[in-house]
Amino acid sequence: MKKKKFREWSFSINLYFILMNLLVFAGVTIISACISALLHRFFHFSVQIPEAVYTVILSIVMGGVVTAFLYRKVLAPISALSKAMSKVASGDFAVTLTSDSKIDEVQNLYRDFNLMVQELSATETLKTDFVSNVSHEFKTPLAAIEGYATLLQGDTVLTLNQKECTEKILFSTKRLSDLVSNILLLSKIENQAIPAKPRPFRLDEQIRQAIVVLEPKWAEREIDLAADLEVVTYTANESLLFHVWMNLIGNAIKFNPVGGSLRICLKASEQNVLISVQDSGCGISETDMKRIFDKFYQSDTSHKDEGNGLGLALVNRIVSIHQGHIEVENCQEGGCKFTVVLPILS
Repeated sequence: MKKKKFREWSFSINLYFILMNLLVFAGVTIISACISALLHRFFHFSVQIPEAVYTVILSIVMGGVVTAFLYRKVLAPISALSKAMSKVASGDFAVTLTSDSKIDEVQNLYRDFNLMVQELSATETLKTDFVSNVSHEFKTPLAAIEGYATLLQGDTVLTLNQKECTEKILFSTKRLSDLVSNILLLSKIENQAIPAKPRPFRLDEQIRQAIVVLEPKWAEREIDLAADLEVVTYTANESLLFHVWMNLIGNAIKFNPVGGSLRICLKASEQNVLISVQDSGCGISETDMKRIFDKFYQSDTSHKDEGNGLGLALVNRIVSIHQGHIEVENCQEGGCKFTVVLPILS
């Protein structure tokens, strides 16, 4: 049925072009005669303008009219559809298309697109609810396992082998608990379930707190840590930004060699606040550079047991909802540098 309608529509377009061409050539003779008659009547002289000139002029005019018609009726709806598809590809399922076009194919295309977006939105909601609910249900038994394993760890009756097994249980439950927490947080952020609570706070002090919390890790690896932090009071969601510094500094420690260096810098201008975290590790390959902010992606499999691939995805999303962006580059002297750019909003 649709193919038949499309053939009918194509035939109508072709017939339209044939009629337009006939009108152009018929109009050439008429207009040429009229202009010549007017020139002879009012100015008493005759001018023979070649018919080819009239043909060119009329062709340009009629071509412009046909082009405008086609753009409004055919190309404009397709352009709108292309922009809407780009939004859907980026995760925006609230897009709806409407058109006053009389072409049935355009109307059917828009209707099918809206139906597709509705189905995708329903699937995304189902997936998000499932992940959120399952992750939430994991937390209670994980806490119980971790609590009992901690009690066993303090038991003096355990053998050396039993203590090692208890430590492995604690390590695994800690990793799983961190994974569940990150999934829940990322799910809430992506679905805007976390209310915006911006308030002014000392950004430099918050970064210092993250450094202090992570001190056992960088001290154990004998990392030379230096922090150059300007006094900056920033207005944002304080608890969310704390996750950013914990993840970035934690990653810099994790990928630093023993005895390496870690440089943290905070500077402010009239428009932006720049926070950089630079390590002296092995850097990031060009291939991995394109995917490091993807969920569950881990570029260095040697550190797979130390993370879950959600840290940088969280960082990127948190920075984005604060209308900022994050940049990453490899340093010439080795290692890589992450720079968070946060706008100063008035």
